[in-house]
Formats: sequence, structure tokens, C-alpha cells
Amino acid sequence: MIDRNMDKAALRGEPSYIWRSGQERRLQMIMEAAGDRIKGRLLENGCGVGIYLDRLAQHSSVAIGLEFDFPRAQEAHQLAQNVVNATGEMLPLPSASFDFILSHEVLEHVQDDRASTEEMVRILRSGGRMAIFVPNRGYPFETHGVYWRGRYHFGNIPLVNYLPRRMRNRLAPHVRVYSAKELENLFSGLPVRIEQRQIIFGAYDNIIARWPKLGRLMRGILQDLENSPARVFGLSHFWVVEKI
Repeated sequence: MIDRNMDKAALRGEPSYIWRSGQERRLQMIMEAAGDRIKGRLLENGCGVGIYLDRLAQHSSVAIGLEFDFPRAQEAHQLAQNVVNATGEMLPLPSASFDFILSHEVLEHVQDDRASTEEMVRILRSGGRMAIFVPNRGYPFETHGVYWRGRYHFGNIPLVNYLPRRMRNRLAPHVRVYSAKELENLFSGLPVRIEQRQIIFGAYDNIIARWPKLGRLMRGILQDLENSPARVFGLSHFWVVEKI
């Protein structure tokens, strides 16, 4: 049973429940980033209800999902054998033990994103990689909703992320957004190199479901903009980071 509690959605985000073209596109990006590492030991750090983990596990020798929310971890366990209920700031896993890590729209929700980043680097083997998706501050909408006068309002709220940081964080204290520089700072001083930096737009599957022609046109135009300076307005950062 899916938990639609709004407070949980605010604090922890809503995981992917349905596999559609947006998820398929991201899976292909993840697979390309991993390369042959996908065949080794894999961790999805923040696996939600397990739909990415289920597909990644088909290619790896060992696939482990970590999920902080216990009901979601239980759901994920119905799809994947190895699911751990724990926090990303203190991973209960040995150092230098994974070839590939996926962190899919998770770091913006954790209590301490720097500690979570350090932990992922710690458990990566030398030459191992992580693929990270996080929200882009340049996107014109705050997709996680806002708090206004003590009440949470779910939905895509325009222009919130363009406010000064202090004002933005009062409206959306439950979730972070990242500039490229802020994301870079998460890895400052750590033994890694950035292999790929990209800003992507969404797949807009919900719009396509209601207005197919308009939605597909919108998707095509916006995803083409990923190769132009207008990518700064994209939905998410996608970074590939390798441990050295």
C-alpha cells in the first residue's frame, strides 16, 4: 500500500512508483555511467520502493538497496532481496566495498548531505563510481511544494528557487536545491574526480498522459535544450563521480 502522507512527501520526497519513459531514460544514463562496474557490487542509496533497484539487480553480482523510511524499505524488499533500513549519514557497510552507487534524488532530503556524500565515497572502491541526481536551483519550479503560514502545499510552485537563499529556505525548509558550485562543494577535499556533469529536463510523462501531442512536443523541445545554454533551467543535475 502506497503511503501518500503529505508530511512524508514533504520531508522525504515521493519515490518513483510507476515505470515510464522518464525512468527508462534515467536508467540508461545510469547504466552508461556505470559501465562494467554494473556487474560488480552495487548500492542504491535511497532506493524508495525499489523500482530502480529491481532493474539494476538484474545486471549486478550483488545489489543492495538502502532506505531510511521503513515502510518503503518493506515495499522495496518485495522487489529486491537485499534491502537495508538505515540512514545515509552512517552507512552500515564496509569501506571500499562497492563498485557502483546510485543516489537518485536523495541528497536533497537527508539531514546532512556532506556526511552522506563522505559516506558514499568511503564505501566506494578505488575506480568505483557513483551516479547522482539532485534538483537544480535554476529550474523555474520548486517541485516539492512549500510551507506557507504553517501549512504544506504540495505541487510545482513557480519561482521559489529564484528567491534569495534565506527566503527560499523559509518556504522550502524540507528540501535542498543545488547550483553547480554547491554540488561541487559537496565533494571538495574528497578523493574523487568528476567524470560527467549534466543538467537534464524531465520526461513530462504526466502531461503526455493527459495531452499526448502537446506533452511529446514539450518533451522534445526541452530535452533538446540540454545541449544549449538554456540547460541552466533544467530539472536536475546528473553527475558521475569516480573515486581515485
